[in-house]
Amino acid sequence: MTRWSVARVLTTFEMYSLIFVASRSQAFASSKEERVLDLDFQNSNFSSAMTIYSLAGPNALARSGLVERQEKLQQHCEEIPDEEIHKRDVLPEMFHHILVDEKHKLLYCYVPKVACTNWKRVFMIVTGKWEGNDPLEIPANQAHAAGNLERLSNYSMPEIEEKLATYNKFIVVRHPLERLLSAYRNKFETKQETSSIYFQTRFGKKIVKKYRKNATKESLLKGDDVTFSEFVDFVTGGAENETHNEHWRSIYELCHPCIVNYNLVSKYESLTEDATEILERLGAGWVRFPTKPQSRESTSKKLDRYYSSLSLKQLQKLTDLYRLDLRLFDYSLEDVLGFSLA
Repeated sequence: MTRWSVARVLTTFEMYSLIFVASRSQAFASSKEERVLDLDFQNSNFSSAMTIYSLAGPNALARSGLVERQEKLQQHCEEIPDEEIHKRDVLPEMFHHILVDEKHKLLYCYVPKVACTNWKRVFMIVTGKWEGNDPLEIPANQAHAAGNLERLSNYSMPEIEEKLATYNKFIVVRHPLERLLSAYRNKFETKQETSSIYFQTRFGKKIVKKYRKNATKESLLKGDDVTFSEFVDFVTGGAENETHNEHWRSIYELCHPCIVNYNLVSKYESLTEDATEILERLGAGWVRFPTKPQSRESTSKKLDRYYSSLSLKQLQKLTDLYRLDLRLFDYSLEDVLGFSLA
């Protein structure tokens, strides 16, 4: 299968992008200086065939951000050589992380540590898997339960190609180093929780054994005191460490953004605003996306505290590991470190 064998149709947001540029003409200006566009969207179930968008509306910034990210992602993918994208054949199992909403003709690639629990909760509501309308009423373990939501990988290849060509495709991204730190804090610093105990038993003991000199018997037995530096050595240590767990595997590997033409690219930094826009277009504006909890310590301080403990060699390995995520989604090490390794 070639790089573009999955058809890339003109999506809702691509149509909007083209008309948005044209709308800068004064011909669209009304007496109230508010420019309104009438768009005829094909292959879209977010709204009726003729939808009115206000450029001065409350979601205008989120709307334009979604358009800009889609365009940039496509441009970056065009710059990547075909051989770098296709290291293996395109098969159904590649789309394991993409959830399917047939009712609204929407595909969502979930990425652990990027608000996927709340988006799965929302998916359960809009697909009728949950009768209430408050996402936070759904227990987290139920949102992640196997078989709860349909996966694209369960369809045949012809069905997958048809959905990739005609459905809207949605992804939420986050700075890879911020996402990695979130995974570490949640799985290795948290104590006495089912999920963290599993990770400390499954990976923590192995990390301590391999990367800590003179480890105590207690640390080798529990694996619950892994340092961030040890964790980074493990993640960047290669396939022999079984490091491809979804919680720190790259977004590129999980969601294949240069094969799947995502026309809805949300960012963790604008999570709530993007969610509001997407839910309204989905016809589910009545669902309120949960806001991010407030933290006592700012994100920048947390990043500085943890990443300042790493060596330049470790940082370079992380840069190599998440090179495509950084490039495709317009992130840089300067966002986290304050300087570049280039």
